[in-house]
Amino acid sequence: MEKESKTENQSQPEENLVKKTCRELGITQKELADMMEVSLPTINRWSATNKMPPSTIKTIELIITNISLNKQLEEMRNVFSAINKYSTVKGVAL
Repeated sequence: MEKESKTENQSQPEENLVKKTCRELGITQKELADMMEVSLPTINRWSATNKMPPSTIKTIELIITNISLNKQLEEMRNVFSAINKYSTVKGVAL
């Protein structure tokens, strides 16, 4: 198995977390700033430098997790609603 050299790993730029988050969530940097309760210039600085405090990185990770879990919950509610609708039509309430 071939090992990658440190220079190869370092040559790949780290993806910008602010831009990646906004793209994945389909939101603007302004909306991210509002969610995090920070100013837009702060988000712009983090976006430009890709440097932010560890607590900010954790906050962004939690926002992504929260939105993902809310989407999953909504999907589950839709499934249960469809099951209840179907079972009511067949005369069996769940």
